[in-house]
Amino acid sequence: MTSPFREVLERTLTHALTYLEHLHDTPVGPTASLAELRQRLGGRLPQAGIEAAQVIDELVADAAGGIVGSASGRFFGWVIGGSLPAALAADWLTAAWDQNAARYTGGAAVAVIEEVCGVWLKEILGLPAAASFALVTGSQMAHVTCLAAARQALLARRGWDAERDGLTGAPRFRVLTSAQHHGSLERAIRLLGFGTRSLLELPADEQGRLLPTALSQALAEQPDSPTIVVLQAGDLNIGAFDPFAELIPLAHRFNAWVHIDGAFGLWAQASPSYRHLLAGVDQADSWVTDGHKWLNTPYDCGYAFVADADAHRSAMAQQASYVVHTEGVRDPSDWNPEWSRRGRGVATYAALRQLGRDGVADLVDRCCRHARTLVTRIGRLPGAEVVWEPQINQGLVRFLDGRPDATETQHDLRTDAVIAGIAATGEAFFSGTTWRGRRCMRVSVCNWQTSEHDVARAVAAVANVLEQG
Repeated sequence: MTSPFREVLERTLTHALTYLEHLHDTPVGPTASLAELRQRLGGRLPQAGIEAAQVIDELVADAAGGIVGSASGRFFGWVIGGSLPAALAADWLTAAWDQNAARYTGGAAVAVIEEVCGVWLKEILGLPAAASFALVTGSQMAHVTCLAAARQALLARRGWDAERDGLTGAPRFRVLTSAQHHGSLERAIRLLGFGTRSLLELPADEQGRLLPTALSQALAEQPDSPTIVVLQAGDLNIGAFDPFAELIPLAHRFNAWVHIDGAFGLWAQASPSYRHLLAGVDQADSWVTDGHKWLNTPYDCGYAFVADADAHRSAMAQQASYVVHTEGVRDPSDWNPEWSRRGRGVATYAALRQLGRDGVADLVDRCCRHARTLVTRIGRLPGAEVVWEPQINQGLVRFLDGRPDATETQHDLRTDAVIAGIAATGEAFFSGTTWRGRRCMRVSVCNWQTSEHDVARAVAAVANVLEQG
């Protein structure tokens, strides 16, 4: 009997390889308009179905020009990695196996794979071996997971059972962090019921690091309030690292919970050249990072780690009469916010095995080197200036309006116009940001495929746009 999967999957493999093998000569940004994509992909749902292979052929044709080339080595926007070959292949297998990775009983192998991933990740990221962990969709849900554990622990210290009694009447939380924090933190505290009024932004120094004096003063103002201190391990604009060895003991003296936002910067721990930036980070209470950034796994893949495993499990675990518990195993749903979930650890497992410790370190080092080259070479072009030279893989450049009396607003407009012009060439893709009141082009290098040739092409594309005025 002919398999109903063979033809469509073989056709899909051909389409996928065609896409991946032509990344070097296709535009990085989208070329189809919104109207075109809606016209091609939309319309009324047909009454009758069609063959699976035809669905895939038409899907590929209709999506053409609307796929952002974030898998390309010439994509430098936001903080997006590509997918390692082993990770991509493992992700395909994950879909084919179609395991519900909530419990060991629903997917024995994927549950064990996830367990192994947790051990390996803690080792490579320099985190305590006893810390609990969860594989979630990304740093957004990793924040929610870790801060739910923080809520549980901090209220329990005050005799309040948050899981039973909720937050009505509970002591009000404070969340202290740098003004440079990522917006995913704000959404996490909204989801957890803290409210954005609980967030207090503290000043940073010229290097983007939270000032110890500011934190000390804020902690002392309400010493009895349950307090979470969120520190940065690589902020999204300049890759700044807070001084963990100084700030974490300070926060702990006031019985605060210290949470580390290391969405990509925590991976610097893998490199002997950069791990000094993370000195003392292992003394925190929780940590988050992403796999779909610097580890180059497919979306969606994030990691949450919690030093207090009891608080973590208490905040997440849920039992039901129909759920089978197997003695001695780790059930992933006890540690993350989801019941139904795919085997997210399979791609992580494959990526770590393909790279090994040395490969992860080399990936970090190469991305940092390429980021520095991009920023410095673009910054030397006429009409450009370096705003921040990378200390890791994030840097900033700006493009100036050439008129002698140009205002800051005109420089901002010029910067955005150049960013758009670069994207229009299809040669490279950068994103913009506002940093310290000025529009900048952010240079982010996370992709395992980025090469010196890709860097040279990107610099040439910027130079061409600047020469055209």
